Amino acid sequence: MKHIDVKAVMNDKAFVGQEVTVCGWVRTSRNSKSVAFIEVNDGTSLKNIQVVVEKGDSADFKEPRVGMSVKVTGKVVEGRNNTVEINTTPDQLTVLGDAPTDYPLQKKGHTLEFLRTIPHLRGRTNTFNAVMRVRSVLAAAIHEYFQSNNYVYVNTPLITGSDCEGAGEMFQVTTIGYSNEYKSEEEYYADDFFGRRAGLSVSGQLEGEMAAMAMGKIYTFGPSFRAENSNTPKHLAEFWHVEPEVAFAELDDVIEIAESMVKFVIGKLLKTCPDEIAFFDAHFEKGLKARLEELISHEFGRVTYTEAIKLLQESGEQFVYPVEWGCDLQTEHERYISEKVFKKAVFVTDYPKEIKSFYMKQNPDGKTVAAVDLLVPGVGEIIGGSEREADYDKLIAAMNERNMNLDLYSDYLDLRKYGSVPHGGFGLGFERLIMYTTGLANIRDVILFPRTVGSIR
Repeated sequence: MKHIDVKAVMNDKAFVGQEVTVCGWVRTSRNSKSVAFIEVNDGTSLKNIQVVVEKGDSADFKEPRVGMSVKVTGKVVEGRNNTVEINTTPDQLTVLGDAPTDYPLQKKGHTLEFLRTIPHLRGRTNTFNAVMRVRSVLAAAIHEYFQSNNYVYVNTPLITGSDCEGAGEMFQVTTIGYSNEYKSEEEYYADDFFGRRAGLSVSGQLEGEMAAMAMGKIYTFGPSFRAENSNTPKHLAEFWHVEPEVAFAELDDVIEIAESMVKFVIGKLLKTCPDEIAFFDAHFEKGLKARLEELISHEFGRVTYTEAIKLLQESGEQFVYPVEWGCDLQTEHERYISEKVFKKAVFVTDYPKEIKSFYMKQNPDGKTVAAVDLLVPGVGEIIGGSEREADYDKLIAAMNERNMNLDLYSDYLDLRKYGSVPHGGFGLGFERLIMYTTGLANIRDVILFPRTVGSIR
């Protein structure tokens, strides 16, 4: 049906004095003897538009209930505080869809925990209206950054035969399912759809490297899946991943790209979504806007893993997880480094090779690899990357140390045989970026339908 977006009506004073038709859901409704006040939102704006219904002689007018969908035709007039509203009459208001009195969002102030139980409806709240708009703008900004810098957007497969991280946390893909008919795994997989074991991809990196060896600079932006039995506020079984891969790039180049991209997309968000950022600043994290502005106004810090461990050990802080060289940095360590030591975003480089993935370039010291994590105040790690190992023999040795099946990675190894070059890239957990830019503390609240251990709908 023909109608105009609420956002367009509210943002363009040229509509004042004009008759318009808008559609949306009733957010609030107040009724008096002669006038009804209805606030309508169609999802295009964080703010609602007020509809004033002049009831006149219409004695049978029934006030629309919260949750109903309506179509309204009326005249746009100026309201209070530089806003606009729509004046209409009962015969110009049509109820498109009823909402009975058990509509779950009758009142304000629902907890985020409650809203997780109704993911199909929580998008109608201010919080999730704002979250999804921020998510959309950040996604568009990521594409804009890479497209404007000559990267090729590639779509890597979601079904794969190799485990990028080598951690065995893949969801199995099969057409057979449970069966007692097979004597061995080999026999089972030989009879399966692909004729071998397959799973959902944990990362598009390996295939992304292959594309970068042909096109120079590429990026992927899509879902990744990890069957990690983790129920923390930072983990999902299905999440979205941004993964650039760049040929002829060393670790310093990877760091420069990561900083440039983060500053670009956050700057774009601040410019595009001032109402949403103000909402999150007011309701979820005081000072959020100032924190984001501060982040993009300074160069990010840089420290080696070894230096970071020393800073943590000499801090005098009582950490839950002990700190020693060789340990994997926990969120409490990451936040201390970014919030207390550097007081800004900081890159940590050169991690012990034992706690990082097989594909990372080995440093001359024989103990560390050219890895990098970006730590930000309030969240901890949001980016993990590295220069990739371009030496065939060193890569083979690293894989053998982990008892990996080299046959599963034959294509990947070929890249080191045919015109190998220094190259690198990183992975950005998209939901963690949204958490950081909204102040929301639980990753389940920044994705439409969160997939977590023991929970799917």
